[in-house]
Formats: sequence, structure tokens, C-alpha cells
Amino acid sequence: MPVLVEKIRTAPFQYKEKLKGAGLSIMSREHQLDKIRNIGIMAHIDAGKTTTTEKILYMCGKIYRMGTVDEGTATMDWMQQEQDRGITITSASTACVWKDCHINIIDTPGHVDFTVEVERALRVLDGGVVVFCGVGGVEPQSETVWRQAERYKVPRMAYVNKMDRTGADFFAVLKQMEDYLGANAVAIQLPMGSEDSFKGMIDLIEDKAIIYKDEGGKDFDITEVPEELTEIVHEYRHKMLEAIADVDEKIMEKYVHDEHSITVDEVRQTLRKGVISSMVIPVLCGSSLKNKGIQPLLDAACDFLPSPLDVPAIEGIDPRDESVQQRKPDDESHFSALAFKIVTDPYVGKLTYFRVYSGTFESGAYVYNSSKDIKERVGKIVKMHANKQQIVEKVYAGDIAAAVGLKETQTGDTICDEKHPIILESMHFPEPVLFMAIEPKSKKDQDKLGTVLNKLKEEDPSFKVRYDSDTDQTIIAGMGELHLEVLVDRMKIEFNLMANTGKPEVAYKETIRNRVSATGKFVQQTGGRGQYGHVVFDVEPGERGTGVVFESKIKGGVIPREFISSVKEGVLEGARSGILAGYPVTDIDVSLIDGSYHDVDSSELAFKVAASMALNEALTKGKSVLIEPVMNIEITVPDDFLGDVVGDFNSRRGKIESIKQGVKVKAVRGFVPLAETFGYATALRSLTQGRGTYLMEPAYYLEVPKFIADKIITLG
Repeated sequence: MPVLVEKIRTAPFQYKEKLKGAGLSIMSREHQLDKIRNIGIMAHIDAGKTTTTEKILYMCGKIYRMGTVDEGTATMDWMQQEQDRGITITSASTACVWKDCHINIIDTPGHVDFTVEVERALRVLDGGVVVFCGVGGVEPQSETVWRQAERYKVPRMAYVNKMDRTGADFFAVLKQMEDYLGANAVAIQLPMGSEDSFKGMIDLIEDKAIIYKDEGGKDFDITEVPEELTEIVHEYRHKMLEAIADVDEKIMEKYVHDEHSITVDEVRQTLRKGVISSMVIPVLCGSSLKNKGIQPLLDAACDFLPSPLDVPAIEGIDPRDESVQQRKPDDESHFSALAFKIVTDPYVGKLTYFRVYSGTFESGAYVYNSSKDIKERVGKIVKMHANKQQIVEKVYAGDIAAAVGLKETQTGDTICDEKHPIILESMHFPEPVLFMAIEPKSKKDQDKLGTVLNKLKEEDPSFKVRYDSDTDQTIIAGMGELHLEVLVDRMKIEFNLMANTGKPEVAYKETIRNRVSATGKFVQQTGGRGQYGHVVFDVEPGERGTGVVFESKIKGGVIPREFISSVKEGVLEGARSGILAGYPVTDIDVSLIDGSYHDVDSSELAFKVAASMALNEALTKGKSVLIEPVMNIEITVPDDFLGDVVGDFNSRRGKIESIKQGVKVKAVRGFVPLAETFGYATALRSLTQGRGTYLMEPAYYLEVPKFIADKIITLG
């Protein structure tokens, strides 16, 4: 019996215990894994992610009072800046139980400045719920999170929120998902009414109507489909069956011969298969604020989103021989986990969030960081509910938890069993597009500034810090004005550090136009042992967003292998500052094709310097140019002010892609250089009597026009 009690105590979630005779029935661990859902809630800003998460927690009995974003009382928006601004800034993790499923939830930010939070959440999740506004539809950040989910192959379902709002149109959002996202969006619910008359939804799987009795959303009736809706219900149920018929041959056969013979259970099983394979995106609807649609959403998450057993085994590299290894979600397998987030906690210090992919791990034990080849001791393990902690003794395959005591582990590092090491694929983080100088208001806080910036940089991989020796300034870089503003705010609130900041500046970069060959030769004689390094490069323009790619094509020992890493280091160091105005060099492919060495005088330093010299020559010969970040922008403007807004947008070097009609407003989509957007919020308010809004995200880098580049270079 003590063993049985321990199994129950350490289970990752609670089950209803049933006494049968003298014994106690509990589920096997394999069955528990089948009932785990690791999901993310993601969306464009103001689509209702945090409100949806809040209602989910309330429905599951995790919280007993529903907070709101507007009042700053939402459970998942626990940071003061989130409560003050009414937006989600950092992804928050929690867990709840619905029916017999344990759901680990990560609520992610919607603002593009904090897109790194979505990126790292998606890396460790098995499934996602993408929330769309019933009025706004597919918005710019909706497309961004969708692309991120595609990159990590995360199965997902969609939830069209705010069906009670003026202008809500479920069918328009469905069409936009197909047109803008290329998604096989399949409605499994239809709204009953919209705007003020929204009262529930039709369940197309059960062919029943769900009608809510009150604003609380807990009580509802399940009835037959009203006669006036039978035609449209028949149409969309037929579309749903047609979509799932493509997933399974047996269902296809039934669909062709007699679609009425397809049972409800078969529909659910095939939909699940389609979601896990990303062939189908089921679409639901509701109003999270009014608590309508939350229970069916939870049912769908349990029914259709994958468990850890449904996704492919995680792959990684064995650092000892670089062979490809797999880890299955099994408690008996070797322990492996990925650290995906670092948080500085005021009480326990550094918290390292991690996802367990295989094996088990106990608090107090040592763990091996295979990314850094070090061992660290885990002081304690906690499960998180927003910023609240619940201490647990052990974690299992499929769990998401946080560890105290991992001082050297960073975001993207793999922790595992030392005897069976593996390095899991890390994460992609976007490059900053904006930078500014920062200094403490008091000279005595200079050292403190460095410590605080390092802590913030450790938490946020999209935040960069460097020291400019030419101007004797500390430079911080981020994803936008709001990103940097929030970080400076956090210094003041969390670390009691007041700082002065300079004017935000665009993070220009430098690249080359032409493919060239370049030689670097560093020879120095100083009376004893000299220095000798000689390299020959082929350098050509790379694809946008690839950075600096180095490849050695040396054969026959022309340059000894031990010096190749020094050549690469020299290239990367040289690329930190270009030849035009000191901006970093990017998007170039550097191939080391030839060179020579001296038996006595060659050294790592000599080859590093030679590589830097060769890169400078390549930049000169390759006609180096400045490139600038271009933003994807959507401007929402009342119809009456469209002409003025478009005229102003064009004057900012903007390029309009589309203008779509909304409810008494136009949605202008296009691209504009980041340099032209400073002060745009004020300008737009002035042009639209305060009624216009806009949202931006980085799109790509483009060559700066010569007349502007000349000014930048002169100032540089």
C-alpha cells in the first residue's frame, strides 16, 4: 500500500479515486501520458487570449473568481506592466484538469515586440489554440504566430472569439483563414446569431444546438437544431465530413456511399487524426468575455489536440559522436529536457522553465547540461501557476515545470542524463531592429546597471546589450519601442534602478551586392617568433535573414585544422562592424578556399587577424551597402480619413499591399521602413482625430536608398 500511495502522490495530476472492494484503482503511467495536453493559447493582440485562458481556469475550478484584462486582475497577466498596460508581455504557464485530461497551458503575448515568447513556447508545446477576433479576423500577428506554429509543426485548432461584438462575422474569418493562412479550416461549430443576438452555437459533430441560459455561461441547454438553421447546418456538416474523408480511406468509402453511416465517434477519431497530422484545422466559436463556448473549447482540446504520445519522438545529436538520437515520451527512457525560458524570481532567484521529453527527474539531484558540458544541481522543482509555485518532488515525461538552482543553464540548453547525453534542437530568435543608449542616473549604479542588463538579457534572448568603446556608451537593442520601454520600466520597478535613455535608433545592417574573392595575409616579424596567417575567401550575398554563414573548403592540409576555427572567429568578429558606418555585416556566405601557413610563426591570432583583413577587402570589392528593417503594418482607419492616411503613408516610403473594408473602417496593409515610423502614433492620431490605430511587425531587410544611405554614412 505505501508504494501505491506514493504513485498517487507523485502523479502529475489528480484522478478521481474509486474504491473497488478492498483495492484502489489507478491509471497506468502510459494512460496518464495519453491524457496530458501541452497547449499554447496564441493570437493577435486584443483577440482575447488572456480572457479565454482566464475563463478556462475558472471552468476547470483552478480559480474561483474570474479576473479581467481591463481591470488588471487577470491571473495570467501578473506583471505590474501587464496590468498597467492591459497587454500580455511575458508568456505565463499554468495547469488545470478538465474531465480526465491534465492540460498544461502557456498563455502567450499578442504584441509583436514580444514574439520571442511565442517562439519559445511553441518549441516545447504539442498543440495550440489560435484565437481570432470575430471582428478583426486574421490580423498581422495572427499570421506571425501561424507561421511560427508551422515552423515547429505544432498541430492546432482555431477559436473565433468575440462573436457578441458588433461586426462579428464567423464565416468571413473562416474564409480569411483559407485565403491568408492557406489553412484547411473546417468549421465544427456554427454560431447561433451574432453581435447582440449571439446565444450559442451549433455542434456540427453531434448535430445539436448549444444554447446558453445566462451571461455566466455555466448553464446551457442542448437541443435539436432550429428549423431555420437546418439548411446551413447541413451544408457545413457536409463540408466537415468531406474534409475528414480526405484523412481516412475508410471514412472516404463511407462518405462516398452513405455519409449518414459515419458515426459521431468516427468523426471525432478522424478529426483527431487530421489535427495531429496538420491536415485539418477545426474551427470553433464563442464569446470568452460572456463565458459562452469555453466548455466545448475544452472538450475539443481534449478530443483533438495531441498528447505527448501522439507527436513524433524528439530528435537530437549525441555530442560524443554527433549521431542522431531519438527520445520517446517514456518514463523508463533516459532523461532529456529542454530549457525554454529563464525568469528572475525575487524570492528564489533564477527559475529555469523546462519541458521533459523523456525519463524522470527528482529535485535535489544533479543534471547534465549537454549544451555547455557541465553538471548542475537542481535545488527544487516547481509547477507554475502564473507567478505562483507548487513544489513537486519529481517530474515525468511530458511535464512542463521550472527548476531552482540551474545557475549556468540558458534558454535553449538541453539538460539530460550524463551517461546518455543528447543535444536537442534549440530555438530561432529574431534579431533586434531598434537600439538606444542607456546609462544609470547615478554613477554609483554603473555596476548595478551591468548586472541588471545581464539578468534581463538572460531572460529575453531577443534583447541584446553591447558596449560601444568609440562613444563610451552602453547600447541596448530590442524588437521595438514598446519592447525597450517595458524593459527600462522593469529596471525601475523590479530592480529599483533609474536610467536615462537616448533616442531609439534603427538597427541598420551592411551586406554586399556582388560575389568576390578576397585575400588576407598577416605577417609580422618582431625579432623572435613572428606571426603568419594567410587566407583566401570566396564571399557572396546570402539569403535575407541567414546572417554570416562560414564554410571551410580547405583540402589537403593547406591550412591545419586547428586554425580553421580561428579563421571563422575572425570572420564573425570582423562582421560585427562593417566598413560604411560601423553597422553589423549580415547575409553573406563566406567560403575559405585557400591559404597557407608557417610551421613556426602561424598562430590562432594570426589567422584570426588575416580573416578579418580578408573580410574587409571583400566588403570593399563586393560594393557593400546598407540595408534597413522594413515593417509589415496594418492601419485601421475610419472611412472618412482614408485619403489623408494613405497620402501620409506614401510620403513615408510606404508600399500599400491591400485595403479591405471593415465595419465603417478600412484596414490598410502594407510595408514601411522602420526609420519612417518614429512618431507615427502621434501623426496618425492627428490625421484621424484620435480614431486610427496601427500594428507593426518586422518583415524583411531592404537596401537603403542612396540619398538616405549617404546621410547615414556621413553621420556615422
